[in-house]
Amino acid sequence: MTADTASIRIDAPAQIIYDYIRDPKKMDRWSFGTWHTTIHQDGLVEGRALGTGAGIFLRIEADLDRLLIDYHIGPTAGALSPRIFARVIPGAVTGHASNTATLTLTALRSATMDDGRWHSLCRAHAAELDLIKGQIESGHDPRQ
Repeated sequence: MTADTASIRIDAPAQIIYDYIRDPKKMDRWSFGTWHTTIHQDGLVEGRALGTGAGIFLRIEADLDRLLIDYHIGPTAGALSPRIFARVIPGAVTGHASNTATLTLTALRSATMDDGRWHSLCRAHAAELDLIKGQIESGHDPRQ
């Protein structure tokens, strides 16, 4: 498999969900790959993977009009590539209530990722969606 997609419906307006997942200051609430983040002046996010402690760099490219986000990820600031994509679909698009939306994450598998790492990433993204849903719907901030 070269890509994995996971989705979840969240009981909140699309704009609230979109703002939450594009905010680099909130990533350490839900992203297993970017804990203990530092946000640089130019928007570059530097963090650590929760499981391994490996360093990661990330840049968020957001398209507000289409409610899309490309997360450019890499081991160094100079080696970023768009590998994680998020889309927020307003509830009305799929016949659901207007105060709900579907959040979809798609991850691309890099050539250097072995099967174990890839399967771990896929499971992590499903869990991250559960965290995002719970935090948005409840207003809970796990850092407090």
